Amino acid sequence: MRRLNIAVLDEELPFPLTSGKRIRTFNLLARLAPRHNVTVLCHRNPDRDEALAAEEAFRDAGIETVVVDRAVPSKSGPGFYARLAGNLLSPLPYSVSTHTSPALADAARAFDAERDVDVWHCEWTPYAQVLRAALGPKLGAARWTVMAHNVESLIWRRYAETAENPMKRWYIRQQLRKFERFERWAYAAATTAVAVSREDAALMRAEFGGRRVGVVENGVDVAYFRPQRDVERTPAQMLFMGSLDWRPNQDAAAQLLTHILPAVRAEVPHATAVLVGRRPPEWLRALAADTPGAELHADVPDVRPFLARCEFLTVPLRIGGGSRLKILEALATGTPVVSTRVGAEGLELEPNRDLLVAETPEGMVNATLAAIRAGDQLQDTAESGRQRVLARYSWELLAERLDDVWTSAVRQPAYVGS
Repeated sequence: MRRLNIAVLDEELPFPLTSGKRIRTFNLLARLAPRHNVTVLCHRNPDRDEALAAEEAFRDAGIETVVVDRAVPSKSGPGFYARLAGNLLSPLPYSVSTHTSPALADAARAFDAERDVDVWHCEWTPYAQVLRAALGPKLGAARWTVMAHNVESLIWRRYAETAENPMKRWYIRQQLRKFERFERWAYAAATTAVAVSREDAALMRAEFGGRRVGVVENGVDVAYFRPQRDVERTPAQMLFMGSLDWRPNQDAAAQLLTHILPAVRAEVPHATAVLVGRRPPEWLRALAADTPGAELHADVPDVRPFLARCEFLTVPLRIGGGSRLKILEALATGTPVVSTRVGAEGLELEPNRDLLVAETPEGMVNATLAAIRAGDQLQDTAESGRQRVLARYSWELLAERLDDVWTSAVRQPAYVGS
């Protein structure tokens, strides 16, 4: 297949690699840049030092960038709540409308006029709206793909199921209906929609009319995440990792601190929980500081020392979609994993062989106690999971799958319904 011109639309340059989404995007694009002409069009990273480091990393990877400035909407304060209220009048979900910047649409329109783009790639579902705004009627003749890191409607459905405040639950349901409508258009109109798991792919076909849905799973850099045999693990220490500015992770961290850890310490007083993640909100910092046996480490440069020292990774998610890179990273290092069913979904791992899985968030207490008491058997599950990860989840293999998606998209007929 000839070298393709790939134009990627994204929120910002995914670097440094401090979140699952950034890790996935950078690893896949960096591995495909030697084969194709890849250009990322996005907003400038809000942090100046981060923006400079990101542009240098992309130059080193051989990826061209087109970066536009924008005012980043705050997620707190009166202005935030005013925007939430104003979104009730919009047909688009809040996260789609706030990411559809005229500056980025203009940049994409100009790029399309100057370059012969073979495939447009929307690196997050809301950026399909940017492409629609940029190309207008020409979208029907374009070949384009959309990467669904999560089926957003599934997450909003789970928000609605767990929300206790009636007004909040009502608003969430409005967002759910908007996302269902938006994803029904995006997955059906795209030349190819890309899911991160077979479960998400089936959902995109059955509920959202996806005509062509490919699967490019989440992965791990198996050369970077390796067992550290010379480090001694801390008994009864559970580790929680994740982007702490993402609401499903915030909910899981709160569950860990307010329910799981206190219940476990009632049985095992020396049990501890270490939380590691970027951009934790102040309320979560305060909660960790006030919870006996808990500590929080924000924005760490390297999570591997934490993985090496803990007894196991805990994934108490009750809201979410897609699949968890943190589970793959833990298993690649030989770290055992204890997860809810929601946390482990989307990964081809077998419960009680590759990791321990609790069917419900409430069951996480019993699963955690079982892990602490399992002794050497717990490490056996980690080794089984590590072998599974090495065989299935390397970025090199997954980059081949995304390459197949792009090359096959070029051969597909245009979709007049977009």
